[in-house]
Amino acid sequence: MTDERKSHWENVYTTKQPHEVSWTQEVPTTSLKLVQGFNLDKSASIIDVGGGDSNLVDFLLDEGYSNITVLDISGEALERAKKRLGAKADSVKWIESDITEFKPTEQYAVWHDRAAFHFLTTPEQIANYVDTATKAVTGFMAIGTFSENGPKRCSGLDITQYSEEKLENTFKEFERIECITEDHTTPFNTTQNFIFCSFKKQ
Repeated sequence: MTDERKSHWENVYTTKQPHEVSWTQEVPTTSLKLVQGFNLDKSASIIDVGGGDSNLVDFLLDEGYSNITVLDISGEALERAKKRLGAKADSVKWIESDITEFKPTEQYAVWHDRAAFHFLTTPEQIANYVDTATKAVTGFMAIGTFSENGPKRCSGLDITQYSEEKLENTFKEFERIECITEDHTTPFNTTQNFIFCSFKKQ
């Protein structure tokens, strides 16, 4: 299954540009607000799980955050982000890995995930993710998924929808700080309803 997932995402990032995929955000406003709201030192360790070629790393670097890791299953996505960042890419740690097989070698003050977690659809995948995050996070988590009013599929794949309560019950070792729902307008002017929740490690 991992090989199938990896092949899927390598194909997506090889054949489609940012304006051709639904998750693209020019400015990741909500993610930035959640990270800023944790009021951490700019040297705090931050990992963007499923970051792909997201622009979040650009904005975090511009704001002075200096200890950023971007993880994605697609090496092609990471290469695109590195190319976009140019010399700035050298200050970022890049990890090519399936999140369900990721074995962190460090801990993180912030674990950010927008639209990766909801692609995990089996109890085993979800349990692996939760276990990894629980062990790796020392501070906070910010996670965004499709809500129960959002799509049931994305990029040709089934997803798992979440509510505030479902996310809270999934991450039992974390204390919920806040949850918000918002409509994401895709590059082709369709709407996807997301739920974002922030948590603190108990």
